Amino acid sequence: MTHKSLSKAAVKYLKGVSHGLNPYVTIADKGITDNIMTELETTLDHHELVKIKIRADREQRTVIIDELIKRTKATEIQRIGQTLTLYRANPKNPVYELPR
Repeated sequence: MTHKSLSKAAVKYLKGVSHGLNPYVTIADKGITDNIMTELETTLDHHELVKIKIRADREQRTVIIDELIKRTKATEIQRIGQTLTLYRANPKNPVYELPR
């Protein structure tokens, strides 16, 4: 479920870039805490593209992912198993130049 504002080429490019990244944030049994949201917001602002490891069962992971996307206003690039990749452009200091 990628965001409509990104082209297919941009999503494909970001998937390729994210392949080599390690998860920056891990969400475990406590779920989404204020500390996790603070860390995620900071990481998105700085890196734009973030991998998140979510340690939960499938149904709970889906709820967590939907909540993260809603709260961060980021775009889901990819989800594989327990790993979610989010992208949110930083208009002041862009990291990636996306293809159109």
